[in-house]
Amino acid sequence: MFAYELHKIRSAQLIREADDYRLVRTAQRRRRSADHAARQTRSHSSRRGRSVFTRAA
Repeated sequence: MFAYELHKIRSAQLIREADDYRLVRTAQRRRRSADHAARQTRSHSSRRGRSVFTRAA
């Protein structure tokens, strides 16, 4: 009986660790995609050093 209880405890611990790891990976993936989206909108909205006003001829 003792070995079975240790097995159940270890199994539950491994399941918790796997869930924590999955949560961390999901958070990292979302953060990375949000950073990437922010960089994309920033790079497309900037004018790369050009003036907003037109030059006089």
